[in-house]
Amino acid sequence: MNLGSIFSKIRRFDAYPKTQEDFRIRTYGGAVISIVSGIIMTILFLSELSYYLTTDTDTTLLVDTSRGLKMKINFNITFPRLACSGMSVDAIDVSGEQHLDVEHTIYKRRLDPNGNQMGDDALHVLGSTPTNALMQPLDPKRCESCYGAETAERKCCNTCEDVKDAYRKKGWALRDPATVEQCKREGIDTVEKLKPLPNEGCLVYGHIEVNRVAGNFHFAPGHSSQQSHAHVHDIQGLSLGAIDPTDPLKSVDNFLKSFNMTHNIDQVSFGEPVPGVVNPLDGVSQLDDKGALMCKYYIKIVPTVYQKLNDVVTHTNQYSVTVHKTWLSFGGHGESGLPGVFFVYEISPMMVKYTETRRSFMHFLTGVCAIVGGVFTVAGLVDSFVYHSGKAIQKMQLGKAL
Repeated sequence: MNLGSIFSKIRRFDAYPKTQEDFRIRTYGGAVISIVSGIIMTILFLSELSYYLTTDTDTTLLVDTSRGLKMKINFNITFPRLACSGMSVDAIDVSGEQHLDVEHTIYKRRLDPNGNQMGDDALHVLGSTPTNALMQPLDPKRCESCYGAETAERKCCNTCEDVKDAYRKKGWALRDPATVEQCKREGIDTVEKLKPLPNEGCLVYGHIEVNRVAGNFHFAPGHSSQQSHAHVHDIQGLSLGAIDPTDPLKSVDNFLKSFNMTHNIDQVSFGEPVPGVVNPLDGVSQLDDKGALMCKYYIKIVPTVYQKLNDVVTHTNQYSVTVHKTWLSFGGHGESGLPGVFFVYEISPMMVKYTETRRSFMHFLTGVCAIVGGVFTVAGLVDSFVYHSGKAIQKMQLGKAL
């Protein structure tokens, strides 16, 4: 068997037999279909290429076994009718770690009634020692006055907090702490902190880091403190008027309704921002048209891990939320409590893991072949239909002419 006969047999497997150039007919319709099909193939190819160059994300659900991690809470909330000087921000978790007045990670921006900024943003450092206290060495055996609030158990009040605590136990309001020597010595701007300014708003933004266990953080009027293992807010110094002895409950009710907890949430998120994670509370607003609103957001947090192509791992969280609003009243009806905005969160034991992966090159190649072959085949069918339809119409016209 010679080489020529082998090539002759191989030619029998040609699935694309050719016709001679003289027997080919080129038409205007075929040219238009060819141009259109070429444009379609180019568009589909670029689309497939763009899809191939993007990353794919695999989602995995697994049990959260991580330990010892902190959770970063980011927020940006505007209170258009509550002054910065009369509001505290607190975070408490069930493990017993309590962050009272966590202003060391929070900025407060004063707003006028039109929402415009007043002065510079204020950053407060928790636990910093005032300059005055450093300049005045004190006798550790001293016994200073409680300003009339002395009891058998407590005869000395050596700090500003001691005086406040003594007044609370007496049920008295510390109207002007600036007259208390301990408060002045410690450099505490208590007058400005306890006295709200009328028609002033506050923008609170920043972040706090807490243990990754169930807990809450809240924005409420008054100065927060810890008493007998209980978290309390002292709002007596915020009183806007005298108590009516004939109807004290109504006076307290009117006092609480002076706190307008209308708020606009620009951002509330847990952890670092990552693609695809949506924060349900972003852009949410609540109107307090009655006063003394206690708004609670019950949040279910799902720990989320995002692993990029370069193996950089980001720990963040997704969440769902349910809102419960209550208008407080102490006039003999309604619920009692503290006006404020509370975010109560729980951590899910399950974790969602997103992993970035590259798309398969073979999948891309298969898609390109399918695009070229499919468009070419469909274009051939359309061209054949147009050509034979034109021929049939011509024959019909010739038959009518004869």
